[in-house]
Amino acid sequence: MTTMIKRCTQEDLLELQTISITTFTETFKDQNSPEHLHAYLEKAYDLKQLEREVANPSSHFFFVYFSEEVAGYLKVNTDDAQTEAMGNDYLEVERIYVRKTFQKHGLGKLLLNKACEIALEQHKKSIWLGVWEANENAIAFYQKKGFVQKGSHSFFMGDDEQVDLIMVKTF
Repeated sequence: MTTMIKRCTQEDLLELQTISITTFTETFKDQNSPEHLHAYLEKAYDLKQLEREVANPSSHFFFVYFSEEVAGYLKVNTDDAQTEAMGNDYLEVERIYVRKTFQKHGLGKLLLNKACEIALEQHKKSIWLGVWEANENAIAFYQKKGFVQKGSHSFFMGDDEQVDLIMVKTF
């Protein structure tokens, strides 16, 4: 099967919204109340919000295609677009999601490699991300890819405060 990564543009907003809502819901619906999930989706994936994020020169979105179908996406941030003040030597992977039907095909690895490639091209020393402390599969994946826990921060699913582990990989 053919895979491809393509940068998202303003013309991709509806597709970005669809894949964002689909993958986030697939990943977290069983561990969160419908009310909290709905509140988060309404805020985070509103078209105007996504339009602002795509327009930010310090944020970049990418689709990963599997057999010409959008299978997942990646969002990376640098500089002041990072969700934590990590500094200019860091690149943040804010979102990395693959639809359930396309998991176990190496697409998450492909997206993470893309993030590392961007970090190295921009002469970043480290790459970091936040991962929900209850998402054991994702934590194991990142550890296998060389990430180590360096702290934690709050993540709000609606008004439900959750803990994300901050994981860092240094080049």
